[in-house]
Amino acid sequence: MNLTPRQLQILTKIRDYRVTKGYSPTMQQLANDLGVSKVTVFEHVEALIKKGALQRDANKARSLRLSPNLQLPDESKKTRLPLVGTIAAGIPIEAVEQREHLDLEELFTSGHVHGDNTFVLRVRGESMIDEHIQDGDYVVCQRRNTARNGETVVAIVDNDEATLKTLFHEKSGQIRLQPANDNFEPIIVDPNRIQIQGTVIGVIRTY
Repeated sequence: MNLTPRQLQILTKIRDYRVTKGYSPTMQQLANDLGVSKVTVFEHVEALIKKGALQRDANKARSLRLSPNLQLPDESKKTRLPLVGTIAAGIPIEAVEQREHLDLEELFTSGHVHGDNTFVLRVRGESMIDEHIQDGDYVVCQRRNTARNGETVVAIVDNDEATLKTLFHEKSGQIRLQPANDNFEPIIVDPNRIQIQGTVIGVIRTY
Protein backbone atom coordinates (compact mmCIF):
# COMPACT_ATOMS: atom_id res chain seq x y z
CA MET A 1 0.00 0.00 0.00
CA ASN A 2 1.43 3.37 -1.04
CA LEU A 3 1.27 5.66 2.00
CA THR A 4 2.78 9.10 2.48
CA PRO A 5 4.84 9.93 5.60
CA ARG A 6 1.98 12.10 6.89
CA GLN A 7 -0.52 9.29 6.37
CA LEU A 8 1.75 6.93 8.29
CA GLN A 9 1.87 9.46 11.13
CA ILE A 10 -1.92 9.61 11.23
CA LEU A 11 -2.28 5.83 11.20
CA THR A 12 0.28 5.44 13.99
CA LYS A 13 -1.43 8.11 16.08
CA ILE A 14 -4.84 6.46 15.68
CA ARG A 15 -3.44 3.01 16.52
CA ASP A 16 -1.64 4.15 19.67
CA TYR A 17 -4.54 6.33 20.84
CA ARG A 18 -6.98 3.42 20.56
CA VAL A 19 -4.66 1.25 22.66
CA THR A 20 -4.58 3.70 25.56
CA LYS A 21 -8.07 5.19 25.28
CA GLY A 22 -10.20 2.51 23.67
CA TYR A 23 -11.44 4.86 20.95
CA SER A 24 -9.91 6.97 18.22
CA PRO A 25 -8.89 10.64 18.47
CA THR A 26 -10.99 13.39 16.93
CA MET A 27 -9.92 15.16 13.75
CA GLN A 28 -9.07 18.22 15.84
CA GLN A 29 -6.90 16.20 18.22
CA LEU A 30 -5.02 14.73 15.28
CA ALA A 31 -4.57 18.19 13.78
CA ASN A 32 -3.28 19.62 17.05
CA ASP A 33 -0.84 16.78 17.63
CA LEU A 34 0.51 16.86 14.08
CA GLY A 35 0.62 20.65 13.77
CA VAL A 36 -1.61 20.79 10.69
CA SER A 37 -5.11 22.02 9.93
CA LYS A 38 -8.22 19.99 10.60
CA VAL A 39 -9.02 20.13 6.87
CA THR A 40 -5.65 18.55 6.06
CA VAL A 41 -6.28 15.72 8.51
CA PHE A 42 -9.77 15.16 7.10
CA GLU A 43 -8.39 14.90 3.56
CA HIS A 44 -5.75 12.37 4.63
CA VAL A 45 -8.29 10.32 6.57
CA GLU A 46 -10.65 10.17 3.60
CA ALA A 47 -7.75 9.11 1.37
CA LEU A 48 -6.76 6.40 3.85
CA ILE A 49 -10.30 5.06 3.94
CA LYS A 50 -10.35 4.89 0.13
CA LYS A 51 -7.01 3.06 0.17
CA GLY A 52 -8.41 0.53 2.63
CA ALA A 53 -5.96 1.44 5.40
CA LEU A 54 -8.63 2.89 7.70
CA GLN A 55 -12.16 1.84 8.57
CA ARG A 56 -14.95 3.93 10.06
CA ASP A 57 -18.44 3.16 11.32
CA ALA A 58 -21.08 5.34 9.69
CA ASN A 59 -22.63 7.99 11.95
CA LYS A 60 -20.47 6.96 14.91
CA ALA A 61 -17.98 9.33 16.52
CA ARG A 62 -14.43 8.24 17.34
CA SER A 63 -14.79 5.02 15.34
CA LEU A 64 -11.70 5.26 13.13
CA ARG A 65 -9.62 2.09 13.29
CA LEU A 66 -6.87 0.51 11.27
CA SER A 67 -7.84 -2.24 8.86
CA PRO A 68 -7.23 -5.66 10.44
CA ASN A 69 -4.56 -6.79 7.96
CA LEU A 70 -2.65 -3.50 7.89
CA GLN A 71 0.87 -3.65 9.33
CA LEU A 72 2.70 -0.38 9.95
CA PRO A 73 6.47 -0.18 9.38
CA ASP A 74 7.24 -0.12 13.11
CA GLU A 75 5.47 -3.46 13.50
CA SER A 76 7.50 -5.34 10.90
CA LYS A 77 10.37 -5.96 13.32
CA LYS A 78 9.03 -8.54 15.74
CA THR A 79 11.21 -7.43 18.65
CA ARG A 80 10.32 -3.74 18.25
CA LEU A 81 7.09 -3.08 20.09
CA PRO A 82 5.12 0.19 20.32
CA LEU A 83 5.61 1.88 23.70
CA VAL A 84 2.29 3.71 23.85
CA GLY A 85 2.27 5.29 27.27
CA THR A 86 2.43 4.96 31.03
CA ILE A 87 0.11 2.75 33.10
CA ALA A 88 -0.74 3.41 36.72
CA ALA A 89 0.03 0.75 39.33
CA GLY A 90 -1.32 2.95 42.10
CA ILE A 91 -4.39 5.11 41.71
CA PRO A 92 -5.71 5.31 38.13
CA ILE A 93 -4.20 8.03 35.96
CA GLU A 94 -5.15 9.44 32.60
CA ALA A 95 -3.43 7.40 29.92
CA VAL A 96 -0.87 9.45 28.00
CA GLU A 97 0.06 8.44 24.47
CA GLN A 98 3.73 8.59 23.57
CA ARG A 99 5.45 8.09 20.23
CA GLU A 100 8.17 5.75 21.41
CA HIS A 101 9.14 2.15 20.87
CA LEU A 102 10.80 -0.51 22.95
CA ASP A 103 13.21 -2.66 20.96
CA LEU A 104 13.66 -5.95 22.77
CA GLU A 105 16.56 -6.84 20.51
CA GLU A 106 18.46 -3.88 21.92
CA LEU A 107 17.71 -4.95 25.50
CA PHE A 108 18.35 -8.66 25.06
CA THR A 109 20.61 -10.33 22.52
CA SER A 110 18.55 -13.50 22.48
CA GLY A 111 14.93 -14.49 22.87
CA HIS A 112 11.86 -13.95 20.73
CA VAL A 113 8.66 -12.00 21.30
CA HIS A 114 5.86 -11.89 18.76
CA GLY A 115 5.09 -8.27 17.92
CA ASP A 116 1.73 -8.94 16.28
CA ASN A 117 -1.14 -7.69 18.43
CA THR A 118 1.30 -6.81 21.21
CA PHE A 119 2.23 -3.56 22.94
CA VAL A 120 4.32 -2.35 25.88
CA LEU A 121 3.55 -0.03 28.79
CA ARG A 122 5.88 1.41 31.40
CA VAL A 123 4.62 0.86 34.96
CA ARG A 124 4.27 3.73 37.37
CA GLY A 125 3.40 2.97 40.99
CA GLU A 126 3.73 0.10 43.44
CA SER A 127 0.28 -1.46 43.69
CA MET A 128 1.39 -4.66 41.89
CA ILE A 129 4.66 -5.33 43.73
CA ASP A 130 3.44 -8.61 45.26
CA GLU A 131 3.04 -9.87 41.67
CA HIS A 132 6.67 -8.84 41.09
CA ILE A 133 5.65 -5.87 38.94
CA GLN A 134 7.55 -2.84 40.17
CA ASP A 135 7.64 0.86 39.43
CA GLY A 136 9.65 1.40 36.25
CA ASP A 137 9.10 -2.11 34.87
CA TYR A 138 7.79 -2.67 31.36
CA VAL A 139 4.74 -4.89 30.93
CA VAL A 140 4.31 -6.65 27.61
CA CYS A 141 0.60 -6.93 26.81
CA GLN A 142 -1.54 -8.78 24.33
CA ARG A 143 -4.41 -6.75 22.89
CA ARG A 144 -7.67 -8.25 24.15
CA ASN A 145 -11.03 -6.85 25.23
CA THR A 146 -11.92 -9.68 27.61
CA ALA A 147 -10.11 -11.37 30.47
CA ARG A 148 -10.51 -14.37 32.74
CA ASN A 149 -10.50 -14.31 36.53
CA GLY A 150 -7.00 -13.82 37.88
CA GLU A 151 -5.47 -12.31 34.76
CA THR A 152 -3.51 -9.08 35.07
CA VAL A 153 -5.11 -6.55 32.77
CA VAL A 154 -4.72 -3.09 31.32
CA ALA A 155 -8.10 -1.53 32.05
CA ILE A 156 -9.59 1.85 31.24
CA VAL A 157 -12.06 3.01 33.88
CA ASP A 158 -14.77 5.56 33.03
CA ASN A 159 -13.32 6.16 29.54
CA ASP A 160 -10.22 8.11 30.58
CA GLU A 161 -8.42 6.40 33.45
CA ALA A 162 -6.03 3.52 32.84
CA THR A 163 -4.77 1.13 35.49
CA LEU A 164 -2.91 -2.17 35.84
CA LYS A 165 -4.62 -4.66 38.14
CA THR A 166 -5.69 -8.30 38.48
CA LEU A 167 -9.27 -8.77 37.29
CA PHE A 168 -11.98 -10.74 39.08
CA HIS A 169 -15.65 -11.16 38.15
CA GLU A 170 -17.71 -10.79 41.32
CA LYS A 171 -20.90 -12.77 41.98
CA SER A 172 -22.75 -9.45 42.17
CA GLY A 173 -21.98 -8.87 38.50
CA GLN A 174 -19.41 -6.19 39.23
CA ILE A 175 -15.75 -6.34 38.30
CA ARG A 176 -13.02 -6.09 40.92
CA LEU A 177 -9.62 -4.72 39.92
CA GLN A 178 -7.40 -6.10 42.63
CA PRO A 179 -4.01 -4.59 43.51
CA ALA A 180 -1.16 -6.80 44.69
CA ASN A 181 -0.19 -4.58 47.60
CA ASP A 182 -2.02 -4.41 50.94
CA ASN A 183 -1.56 -0.65 51.01
CA PHE A 184 -3.98 -0.21 48.10
CA GLU A 185 -7.73 -0.75 47.95
CA PRO A 186 -9.40 -2.71 45.13
CA ILE A 187 -11.38 -0.86 42.48
CA ILE A 188 -14.91 -2.24 42.13
CA VAL A 189 -16.89 -1.10 39.09
CA ASP A 190 -19.88 -2.04 36.97
CA PRO A 191 -18.93 -3.81 33.70
CA ASN A 192 -20.18 -0.88 31.61
CA ARG A 193 -17.62 1.42 33.26
CA ILE A 194 -14.58 -0.59 32.25
CA GLN A 195 -12.80 -1.40 29.00
CA ILE A 196 -10.19 -4.13 28.88
CA GLN A 197 -7.37 -3.13 26.54
CA GLY A 198 -5.12 -6.13 27.02
CA THR A 199 -3.67 -8.74 29.34
CA VAL A 200 -0.11 -8.87 30.64
CA ILE A 201 1.97 -11.63 29.07
CA GLY A 202 5.38 -10.57 30.29
CA VAL A 203 7.37 -8.21 32.47
CA ILE A 204 10.70 -6.63 31.51
CA ARG A 205 13.03 -5.04 34.02
CA THR A 206 16.35 -3.35 33.39
CA TYR A 207 19.05 -2.68 35.97
